[in-house]
Amino acid sequence: MLDDRDRRILALLQENGEMPAADIAELLSLSASACSRRIARLRADGYITGTMALLDRKKINLPTTIFLLVKTGRHSKDWLDQFHAAVTTIPEIVEVHRLTGNFDYILKLVLPNVEYYDTVYKQLLKRMEMYDMSAYISMETVKLSAGLPTKHI
Repeated sequence: MLDDRDRRILALLQENGEMPAADIAELLSLSASACSRRIARLRADGYITGTMALLDRKKINLPTTIFLLVKTGRHSKDWLDQFHAAVTTIPEIVEVHRLTGNFDYILKLVLPNVEYYDTVYKQLLKRMEMYDMSAYISMETVKLSAGLPTKHI
């Protein structure tokens, strides 16, 4: 069972995965060794699954976000396996979610420009049959958070 300090550690590490344990310990009124043990336990228990660097999308020439809604007429295991393989091989597709409702999937693409969408579109069509694909260009990111709320633990 996690306590408030564990939740706070998780929140702080989501804000800055490189924050030294000594700094976290100071903020939480813990000793550095006790804080390090808590972080190690959170990793061992699977609450922390990894650490990654967040890149500046503009600096790496990927400022454009497109959401692609996909509708399929097929739901066989073969089609699903083919779809999963196709979306995992295209690096510009950074998220894929299966949906309820009128569409089967939503894909999040990060691209150098809107015109590059055609390249990704053709790669998908080359790999599989789709019933309908509708693209929506994001005009503005109102909220972007890689961190998760910790109050529900």
